[in-house]
Amino acid sequence: MKKFKFLVILITVICVQAKAQSSEIFKTKEGIAIKGYDPVAFFTENKAVKGADSLQFEWKEAIWLFSSSTNRDAFRKTPEKYAPQYGGYCAYGVAGNHKSPTETDTWTIKDGQLFFNYNSAVKANTNWSQIRDK
Repeated sequence: MKKFKFLVILITVICVQAKAQSSEIFKTKEGIAIKGYDPVAFFTENKAVKGADSLQFEWKEAIWLFSSSTNRDAFRKTPEKYAPQYGGYCAYGVAGNHKSPTETDTWTIKDGQLFFNYNSAVKANTNWSQIRDK
């Protein structure tokens, strides 16, 4: 019975994670993804960079803005590589089974994936590495 309960819990967690990753992209009321920041710049410039209205690409029912045509073209080729995980919602919130908005200065790249958090106080991956072995 314990193995069955564990299996049910494991399947539920996997389904929640899959649903979160396939959910809509976090966007403003105007349809702009990640508040108009260039998703590629988080990877290439290691900082949040505002995109330009003149450099946009529509994907997953959102308008993505970019700071350069090079970044826009890279995103166009492989958007899944650059798009934030969990639809752009707070990773900590998703772990708690709810969607929370995020701030663009609370980002983390972990294992080649972009994650956002509600605010700088909820960076679970950063904290985990510090408390994991305690």
